[in-house]
Amino acid sequence: MVEQLFSTGEGPGTRTKVAASEQPLAARMRPGSLGEFVGQEHLLGRGSALRTAIEDGRPHSMILYGPPGTGKTTLARLMAVNARAAFEEASAVNAGRQEVRDVIERAEHRRSTNAEPTIFFLDEIHRFNKAQQDTLLPAVEEGLVVLVGATTENPYFEVNNALLSRTQVYELRQLGPEQVLALLQRALGDERGLDGRCAAADDALEFLAARSGGDARTALAALELACETVGERPVTLRHAEDALQRRALRYDKEGDQHYDTISAWIKATRGSDPDASLLYLATMLEGGEDPRFIARRMVIFASEDVGNADPQALQVAVAAAHAVEHVGLPECAHNMAQATVYLALAPKSNASYKALGAARTWVRENGVPDIPHYLRSGAYPGAESLGRGQDYEYPHDEPGAVTGQELMPPEAEGRRFLELSDQGEEAALRERAAQLRRRRGAS
Repeated sequence: MVEQLFSTGEGPGTRTKVAASEQPLAARMRPGSLGEFVGQEHLLGRGSALRTAIEDGRPHSMILYGPPGTGKTTLARLMAVNARAAFEEASAVNAGRQEVRDVIERAEHRRSTNAEPTIFFLDEIHRFNKAQQDTLLPAVEEGLVVLVGATTENPYFEVNNALLSRTQVYELRQLGPEQVLALLQRALGDERGLDGRCAAADDALEFLAARSGGDARTALAALELACETVGERPVTLRHAEDALQRRALRYDKEGDQHYDTISAWIKATRGSDPDASLLYLATMLEGGEDPRFIARRMVIFASEDVGNADPQALQVAVAAAHAVEHVGLPECAHNMAQATVYLALAPKSNASYKALGAARTWVRENGVPDIPHYLRSGAYPGAESLGRGQDYEYPHDEPGAVTGQELMPPEAEGRRFLELSDQGEEAALRERAAQLRRRRGAS
């Protein structure tokens, strides 16, 4: 059912008939102004388009894309309040084209009777199929409704181009632990929240802030449950663990555990033990490690330890890193697990890594090589008069696209840096390299 909130005389958090005192803590603590809003500084800085639209009460159609609990619904409601607009809310999970048509009809009625604008907040807009999305197009294009779509999925993959072209996409970022902690501390003392009726140990609050995955709603719900459980006693770490159903880990993201655990992950993966590799991955994720740090190590590992024994490993690792950036936690953990298993089971070779090291050592010891004139660039005025690029033997003009022309600088002739392994696909490359060396020598 589509719910309505008319902003006149009401504030955020009043879209239901449940008394404010009986609403969940996260609903009671919903910011009533941008001054109370925590996070998303990259979108809400002074003079930014989004902040200006909200403050001036002149919102535009947009899609808010980001993880749960980062403020998408709150921003939509603040827009309605500041614009003195009717607020229509629906979830694409259970709303269809008829519900959208009903919203549009009510918007037309308001516009014709008292010129009141309508903001239509459509949660999980990615769940709408193309036909459902197309129902919105005329109303959005004409400005009859200001559409604010919310999604945790990349809208460029899930929302059709016609609707995207009529909206501005804003990407919200996961809240940091310090931001979630500030919200928890505010809730303990705010009269809308717990109003001093509950106390919590610092380590309990820090645990909730660190382990809620940047989701303010999850953290506040866990704090409320913990407070209800303890009664008049202070909330301890044990109570916070019970409320969040997660164990506190002694994991220091900036200390020994950070370096020791990623070292263990690398060595277990290099040792082709997927179970150990997954265990260390899980330790880092449960400890709140930055997934981008792990993803970077995966990409490095794919070339350093797998290499051409399985060239696909690099693609898998890069895809996992891409998922971390565009999907985010918690879902990207599945992508990282898939990549971890692939990397652990892949054949291993550090031939490229060692070859580059050998080549760099040669350069450090011998200096910049004297590049033969026929290998130098001839693509600039005067190059020909200098003899640049002349006498170069074009491989594609030769049988098998191979020439016998020396490609090493004179001082490095005969030097080999690459020694391929007999692992995986690199075994075939090893044989091919040997054949090419023989053919080039024969030529």
